[in-house]
Amino acid sequence: MFYIKNILIIRTEMNKEILKEIIISNKEFINSIPDIVERNIMKFDNNLKKVIILYGARRTGKSYILYNILNKNFDRCLYVDFEDERLTDFKTEDFQILYESFFELYIELIDEKEKVYFLFDEIQNVAGWEKFVRRISEKEFINVVITGSSSKLMPLEINTALRGRALSIPVYPLSFNEYLKIKKSEAFNKKIYGKNKILIKNHFEKYLKYGAFPEIAVMENEYMIKKVLKEYMDAMYFKDLVEHFKISNIALLDTLREILFSSYGLKCSLTSIYNKYKNSISFSKDTLYLYYKYFIESMLIYEVPYLSESYIKRKNQPKKMYILDNGLNKKILSENYGRLLENLIFIQLLRLEYEVYFLSNGFECDFVFKTNNKWNVIQVCRNINDSNKSREYSGILKACKFFKINEALIITEEQEYDEGFEKIKIKVMPAYKWLLLNV
Repeated sequence: MFYIKNILIIRTEMNKEILKEIIISNKEFINSIPDIVERNIMKFDNNLKKVIILYGARRTGKSYILYNILNKNFDRCLYVDFEDERLTDFKTEDFQILYESFFELYIELIDEKEKVYFLFDEIQNVAGWEKFVRRISEKEFINVVITGSSSKLMPLEINTALRGRALSIPVYPLSFNEYLKIKKSEAFNKKIYGKNKILIKNHFEKYLKYGAFPEIAVMENEYMIKKVLKEYMDAMYFKDLVEHFKISNIALLDTLREILFSSYGLKCSLTSIYNKYKNSISFSKDTLYLYYKYFIESMLIYEVPYLSESYIKRKNQPKKMYILDNGLNKKILSENYGRLLENLIFIQLLRLEYEVYFLSNGFECDFVFKTNNKWNVIQVCRNINDSNKSREYSGILKACKFFKINEALIITEEQEYDEGFEKIKIKVMPAYKWLLLNV
């Protein structure tokens, strides 16, 4: 109950019958969806009894992960999408009514709550949801999996709200392995040679060019693919940036978007952007840095820092920029195959949860990261030829000497061979093969 200008407003509780209808109709709808592809991310084990939070940009397939969980646990699962217009007035206190509605429908589960799944889609739309989720997870032992596109569900935000009771898992567009699966390719899970190699290479070219949003993966018409990708970008831009962060300087945000989405695979200096545009657009340096931070928080843009022991050097050196998906890149004059390839490799390294850096110390090395306490170095280029071999080899050989390691990897479009240089083994491998071997 509350007042607006002396008018008494009495808020009625959510109707249980409506909630039961939503519960049942959601299950019927999800069960009718054919061929839901299981994502690699679904290998998580919830024996820790934590709230699982699937977060990421919109259209990456988070809802379908919930659909798959529901289909596997159909008789003991609740699924609710909080973007359902029937739940527009849903408040924190209505969670308990939802809870009761579910167990009234499935009374036999009351004594088996540890086997029950509560799946909440776009839960950030309900203020104060954290306390309910924590309570049913900790005290009722219900398995809870939630999703959202908002920056409010990113680890730095969510882990504070749930005080260490959450396990946050990022969701990216499809890996190449998942892409082949969703394309129902006969080459999936088969050896990479002969007919299968030809099929894999054909799929890879489309994967590289148009990206890996699940809806895009199942489309064939090039015109429709480009149209849908533009709609994705517009939705992310306006909903996840302009509206979510209440952007006032649209001219600056537009300019920054053009720069960032055409600069993937390149170093980016905000100071240089400021100096270049400060006389043509009205903005402060603080606003520029703030808007850049919004792009990062929306998970549309990623940055790779320069590797240095010094925090000041890492902070002040220009960072290399990458984008969420190749399909979102700005093709201004022509497609740059090498940079698209590099962007794909970076996103896969993110999926593998590596902490990635680049080296620029009188030489360039695209990616360096640690596995099992050992440094790994990767260079990416379309192909090795007489004009670039010296440059590509020099960078990666110097990186190996810098880390005192004796092997390195160069990822290309098609080439595959091993070569020894100065007691260092250089392995050259096609991108499609590396992507399928590293899942």
